[in-house]
Amino acid sequence: MLEFGKYQELTILRDTEPGLFLGDDEENEVLLPNRYKPDNFEIGETINVFLYLDNEERPVATTDAPFLTLNEFGYLHCSAVNKFGAFMDWGLVKQLFVPFKEQARPMKEGNWYIVYLYLDDKTGRLVGSSKTNKYLNNDHLTISKYDEVDIMITHLTDKGANAIINGKHKGLIYIDDIFEDIRTGDRLKAYVNKIREDNKVDLVLQKQGYRSIEPNANYLLEELKAAGGFLPIHDKTAPETIKNELGLSKKSFKKAIGSLYKDKQIIIKEDGIELIKN
Repeated sequence: MLEFGKYQELTILRDTEPGLFLGDDEENEVLLPNRYKPDNFEIGETINVFLYLDNEERPVATTDAPFLTLNEFGYLHCSAVNKFGAFMDWGLVKQLFVPFKEQARPMKEGNWYIVYLYLDDKTGRLVGSSKTNKYLNNDHLTISKYDEVDIMITHLTDKGANAIINGKHKGLIYIDDIFEDIRTGDRLKAYVNKIREDNKVDLVLQKQGYRSIEPNANYLLEELKAAGGFLPIHDKTAPETIKNELGLSKKSFKKAIGSLYKDKQIIIKEDGIELIKN
């Protein structure tokens, strides 16, 4: 069975003027146009291709790699808008169509959007949607506290960074837990910090609890060494200063210096912290 929107291993059946005809085990055939034909091939060998419909709605194979595949989210550039909808650059010759009814807000040429790729049951075409919430579900979570997850940042607010978790769920990184420059469309590793009673998921970009003490302590130790052994920052320093100078929350900073002090690697002074010289 030919599955559009996905990669498939197909067999090279014959070489023709327009390109290579490929087939599956059910005797379905699809054209791989000459522009994608490999330099070296043999009839009967298999090739990995992506399947979709071309500009004339004909099934076609390509060796180009799209920015997203069926039932996945991507961060795409809107290259054009007409009376029917928007057209997104998704890495293939034929652009991805997003009808007006599937736009969370009217798309504008030149802007970037989080888009979900789905197969339209009526037309058999691959279509995009920026109404991402309807493709996410937190009713039945497949994650647990402390799990490492893959996320995509969807948008930033005063509260924090909203994210798609493992392509399935919604989550939030609170602003106080963001210590690096992140932007919409970024794909990152994150950790489940908390799952609330209503199944809302709190995320962090650093391992929490006992898992995060060592990485932060090691980071602070390196910062001390780079500064010549002294940093004018201590447990009474304002949280904003700690975040600006070190990229850590005050809570994480205090845990880190506590760990270093316990290991007898630093001295905590009234005006800062000092590295103990061996």
